[in-house]
Amino acid sequence: MVSLLYTVSTALGGTVALLEDMIVASPYQNQGAGKALLNHALAFAQNQKIKRVTLLTDKTNTKAQRLY
Repeated sequence: MVSLLYTVSTALGGTVALLEDMIVASPYQNQGAGKALLNHALAFAQNQKIKRVTLLTDKTNTKAQRLY
């Protein structure tokens, strides 16, 4: 599961997104599902003409940081 939250950037003059709450169920971790989900979300945003996608992780979420 992944969520893209939309807002408007005055600096970029258009819609931008915050990638939030990307979750891969335990049985599917370390099998490429996270990478596929991330790529799909980014392709979807590009298709929607989103000017930027920002993602953040908690400082301690090293698994997510390795993926991104």
